[in-house]
Amino acid sequence: MRFDEDGFTVVHGMFGHTEIERLCAEFAALHAAGPVPGHFEPRAGGDDGRPADPLHTHPRVMQPHEISTVARDFLLDSRLRAVLETLLGEEVLAAQSMFYFKPPGARGQALHQDNFYLRVEPGTCVAAWVACEAIDRDNGGLEVVPGTHRMDLFCPEEADAGLSFAREYVPPPPGLAPVPVDMEPGDVLFFNGSLVHGSQPNRSADRFRRSFIGHYVGRSTRRIGGYYRTLSMSGERVPLAESEGAGPCGTEFAPHGPH
Repeated sequence: MRFDEDGFTVVHGMFGHTEIERLCAEFAALHAAGPVPGHFEPRAGGDDGRPADPLHTHPRVMQPHEISTVARDFLLDSRLRAVLETLLGEEVLAAQSMFYFKPPGARGQALHQDNFYLRVEPGTCVAAWVACEAIDRDNGGLEVVPGTHRMDLFCPEEADAGLSFAREYVPPPPGLAPVPVDMEPGDVLFFNGSLVHGSQPNRSADRFRRSFIGHYVGRSTRRIGGYYRTLSMSGERVPLAESEGAGPCGTEFAPHGPH
């Protein structure tokens, strides 16, 4: 199974075009309506007269399932559940949702590992990354480093702030290299929480790179980072204890907020 061997797998066409259009329309309406404190906080350009950072005008939406029934339905979708239970080998819990607009000119996110942030104990998380339009290298599609899911969490280096909105960067281990994952609308990339992955800036002139991401954990999970509020796939709150300790870096490079 490719997920076991490489740490990721793509299920093509899991969601139909009508479903993806509905999801995108929901977030277009959210953007038009303005800020939702704690979830979506766009900002205008700076006072120095320079153009606004694209990620200020179109920031990612954090935990949209808490404010949108459309997002909640996607996060808890039965098709995702079936694949996730196969991958994890047990009942799954939903831990997080996000929506990225990633407009033209937006920075990417340097190579990283999701479980550096979620701090799932024992085990790790699994991401379900839903493409909302054609996604490739030009508009900042994902890159993954196959095989790193079998490795421990790395203590990151400092990322290039001109290329990445996040500060963490995990260099590919010797002998391994990132490979791009091109996707079509409705495709879903599932990957292990220890898999090193990231994205380059959106270098296209007029193409967004919208995507919806869910993070999930197995029912045997006992602890998770304090930010994450886990749900069963039928929508009931399932509280977990907060992870202890400072992660792979001791205290000098602890995660600074949600992924």
